Amino acid sequence: MLSLFALLTATVHIWADYHGPRWLVYIAKPATTTLILLVAVLARQPVSMAYQWLIVVGLLFALAGDIFLMLPADRFLAGLVSFLLAHLWYIGAFGAALLGWSLSWWGLAVVLFAAGVYLVLQPHLGALQWPVLFYMAAISFMAWLAITLFVQQGEAWALSAAAGAGLFVISDATLALNRFRKPFRSAPLLVLGSYYLAQWLIALSVYAQ
Repeated sequence: MLSLFALLTATVHIWADYHGPRWLVYIAKPATTTLILLVAVLARQPVSMAYQWLIVVGLLFALAGDIFLMLPADRFLAGLVSFLLAHLWYIGAFGAALLGWSLSWWGLAVVLFAAGVYLVLQPHLGALQWPVLFYMAAISFMAWLAITLFVQQGEAWALSAAAGAGLFVISDATLALNRFRKPFRSAPLLVLGSYYLAQWLIALSVYAQ
């Protein structure tokens, strides 16, 4: 039921982003992330308690980032820092679940993709070059860990984590290209759709079965 309600509020958010009213975004955006957060909080048989609560804290920082990014004033840097902290908690979760620290070569695809996006963005970032670079390094490492986790474990929950992390990279890359390179009409649908699906999959990875 929480997932269904999250799907509903996410749809409302995307609709309001295109058509208004703006106050509906202020309700639907944090509501969606809160519902996804509850999916992780209420897991009765989590992979582990440590994994569950590391993901939960990450989602709390993501909720803070959502709020910063939707405010009328430009709070992009505050949102960036909030999501950076979310990724650090996700890194903690995925790292704690790993069987050793031998990273899968498959994760290099994410790193190369993120590096390519940064090279495209770099001339347009101005004073945000270093914060964006640090953020992209963190999210790439997070996704690399999630992919390694799936390669090691081969379980459905690990696949959910890897798919969610990969979608998060795609969502943020799309957001950055839209903001810093060239805005495009389908950006809200692509960014928000992939973002909410990414967060939902990461929350769902808490469930052992």
